[in-house]
Amino acid sequence: MAKAFDPIRCRATLRRPASPANATWGFLRLPPAASAALPSRGMVAVDVAIGAHAFTAVLEPDGEGGHWLKLPRAVQGAAGIAPGDRVSLPLSPAQREPEPVLPADLRAALAQAPGANAQWQAITVAARRDFIQWLDTARQPETRARRIRTACDMLARGKRRICCFDRSGLHGKGPRAPAAADD
Repeated sequence: MAKAFDPIRCRATLRRPASPANATWGFLRLPPAASAALPSRGMVAVDVAIGAHAFTAVLEPDGEGGHWLKLPRAVQGAAGIAPGDRVSLPLSPAQREPEPVLPADLRAALAQAPGANAQWQAITVAARRDFIQWLDTARQPETRARRIRTACDMLARGKRRICCFDRSGLHGKGPRAPAAADD
């Protein structure tokens, strides 16, 4: 459970990523003061509201000590916002970590590896998110396939976390904020 603290209030502009060109999602980059008020420089689960649309999400580190929030098209539609809109964001640490979406290729691999799947079910939500994020940082399909095999092997051997994965994004081994289409 997250520590109680005053909600963070800020404003941010919804941006569209520069790549891929056909991306349907957008993102909000938090102002530095809002990121500094969060309990971690890494990933942080928050409860957020955009207009009347409230939801739980995970803020990603931007690689520069700040955070950004990915907004799928469905969330943008529910909140009634579009790229270029400036929105008010009340944020507070989430009471529960949201379960990450299991990619189809990892789901298929876990279905073929009962030991790995059992360990997957036993690890924390944050650890599952780290495994998925590690897979998502692969730039080549071959690298991703190799990482899925490695992840299943590690899980089957009882590993609970990815070793040497920098979820803060500050040291080149973790996620980075997307570039905006207008940058």
